[in-house]
Formats: sequence, structure tokens, C-alpha cells
Amino acid sequence: MPAPLNHRGLYRLPWNLPDNAISWLEPTSACNLYCQGCYRKNIPDSHKSLEQVRKELDILNRLRNTDSVSIAGGDPLMHPQIEKIVEMIAADGQKPIINTNGLLLTKEKLVALKKAGVAGFTFHIDSKQQRPHMKAKTEIELNELRLQYALMLAEVGGISCSFNATVYEDTLKDVPEIVAWGQSHIDIVQVLVFIAYREGSMRKGYDYLVGSKKIDMAPIAYIVDEERQIYIMSTDVVEAIRSRYPDFQPSAYLNGTERPDHFKWLLTMRIGTKDKIFGYAGPKFMELSQTLHHLLNGSYLAYTKPKVQGRGKAMLLLAPFDKGLSRTALAYLHDAARSPSLLFRKLHTQSIMIIQPADFTGSGALSMCDGCPDITVWEDRLVWSCRMEELINFGDWVRAVPANGDADASKPEVHPPATSGKP
Repeated sequence: MPAPLNHRGLYRLPWNLPDNAISWLEPTSACNLYCQGCYRKNIPDSHKSLEQVRKELDILNRLRNTDSVSIAGGDPLMHPQIEKIVEMIAADGQKPIINTNGLLLTKEKLVALKKAGVAGFTFHIDSKQQRPHMKAKTEIELNELRLQYALMLAEVGGISCSFNATVYEDTLKDVPEIVAWGQSHIDIVQVLVFIAYREGSMRKGYDYLVGSKKIDMAPIAYIVDEERQIYIMSTDVVEAIRSRYPDFQPSAYLNGTERPDHFKWLLTMRIGTKDKIFGYAGPKFMELSQTLHHLLNGSYLAYTKPKVQGRGKAMLLLAPFDKGLSRTALAYLHDAARSPSLLFRKLHTQSIMIIQPADFTGSGALSMCDGCPDITVWEDRLVWSCRMEELINFGDWVRAVPANGDADASKPEVHPPATSGKP
């Protein structure tokens, strides 16, 4: 059984504000699906013009060096010129990744987007969405829908396939089954993302200020006026996965700005086949891959092509430099000695990401993801995408301040909640 997570045994991802693996683009705030906990207000007919999109991309390119651009919203497939937006990003030399609920994706649309240069899709699918004809589906039953999208991408070929799901109190128990489903389709599913749900509640004992002005947080979509709060940690998700995979071991992380002991992003790479996971890449491999990609390409690595993630055996050549790969290689060779046919099968890699969104400390300080990949543009400046509703409604960031000094500083304040498809 692995020891509890300790940041000293993991690789701290080197991402920062001007030099990161990912940037975030929202060409529309329109969406065709309700997701519990979504932090973006649905605004129909809010599609940005190509000129505005071009301007935001230019700002990102000037201020932020990235490997990939996540195209989100809203749902970006609702934008009537999404293919052109993908073309613009690809022409800039970055990987366009579409974050979508998938409702508008057809085979014809997928082929057109591939022609435009799309590198990957991240499908947000979980049981708290109000999907037509699927409102009563459990997380496990939704694996059938996940498979439909994975097979569609695999048929077209060459496009990274990712799935994310917000993890709620009552769905935490289902995470191991989703991870097991991911293993059974490790050849066509490259990434699984789990986002710990955080309920944004207006707690007693705090005032909310913009500058020196006290404001009412009611216009913010993700705020509820309730004392009860849901506070799932990334480590809770790790513990749930270990109930099915006891040796599950993340290797890289991002910490919190106010809480360096929090794991805001946890990255795990497992290696195996549909039948067995042989092990996990360790922190030295993560460091080598990020450093080498930056040296050769000038940016840190985010998404890789599906064919690259089918070269697990080649990765094992780095076993002398990485303890995780060394253990994986020994397990693989042990099984291959008993069943030599294993030597002729592909070994695949699959990434599992766990995200713990922003949260307040008891003093009211807001702990963000240090080195956040989901930075976007608002009024020509770089901002956190998960907090843009504050800027839209109030023109600046909101601060929580203990009122009359009577707030309980021992209690964590949570804000905003988990994303619904916006990793």
C-alpha cells in the first residue's frame, strides 16, 4: 500500500503564468446543457466574433507560452465558426483541444474539425448533468455514452480522447469503476480527469468586498446562501481509486497559492493493457518529459497524440532513470516470462488527472491553483477562467473578509465550486 501523498516525493510541475502547458479560450458563453456546479452563466447568442477571438489569441501568444489551447465556454461546438477557430489555433503552432459536453458532435462535424487541425477532445460527462433521456443514469451507466464518443474519435483517428467528471459526495464511490472502465479502453481513451466538487456558499461571519465596497454575491451563478458546504479533496479521490487499485500513485502536482500542502492538480500516468496495469510512471519521468519537451519545442507538454501513448514499451527504456518505470518494467517482464505472447502486445499509457478547485482559507484568503493552466483573457489581461463571473458582474476580484473579526478562522471557506467540464 503506497504511503500517504507527500509533495517531496512528487514532481512539482514547472508551469507558471507566462510559461505554461495550456491556455484557455472561451469563444462563447452559450450552452445547451445544464450542469450542476457550473461556474459560467449560460448566455445565448454570446458568440464572439473571429476578430475578437483573434485578439484574445494574440494576447495569449504575447503574454503566455503554451503547448495547447483549451477551447471551452459555454459549449464551443455551439459557435458557428468553431472550425475556423480551431484553424487559427493550429496555425499559431498550438494544439486545439475542444472541451465539450458532446451533444452537438457528429461524425461529419468531427471530420471537419480534424481537417481544421483539432488535436483533442475533452468530454464532460457526469450524472449531475441534465442530458436528454439520461437524467436518471448513474456514473457507471454513463460509461456506455463515454464509449460512444471514444469509438467515434478512434474511428476518425489521430485525436486525443479525454473525459472529465465532477466528483460529488454521492458519486465519489463510483470513481474506481470509471477508472476501471478507462483501463478496459486504454487503447482509445488517453486521459481521465476527476474534479472535486466545491460548493460555493456564503458563510456567516464574512463580508464580500470589491475594493472597499461591500457587494451582494447573489448574481454569481455558483454561490448558494447556505451554511452547509461540500468540501471534497483531491486526496479523497486518490483514496477512492486506491480502493480498487491499491498501488495507484500520482507522480506530479500543482500546489495551492495559499496552501502549499494542498494538491490542486495531481497527475498520474499508468502503463498497461486492457487486462492489467503493470505500474505507474514516477516523478523523474515526468520531469524528463516536461524538461525535454520544453528544450526541443519551447513549451511544456500538455496533450500527446494517441499513437505516442501506445508506445508504453519504449517508455520502459527509461526505467534506469525512474523508480516508477523500473517497478513497472519488472512487473511487465515477470508476466512476459510466464506468457511470452505479452511481448507482442502493445503497452499503452493513460493519464489520470485529479483537480481540487479554488478554496478560501478560514481567514478569507483565496487559495488558487499555483501555476494554473486554465488562464484566459478578459479585457486584454490574463485572468483565472474559473473566476471570470466576478469580473463580469463586479469588474474586479471579490475578497472575503471576516466581519467584525468573528469569523471562525479554523473553518475552510470554499469558493468557487468544481467546474462542470472546465478542467
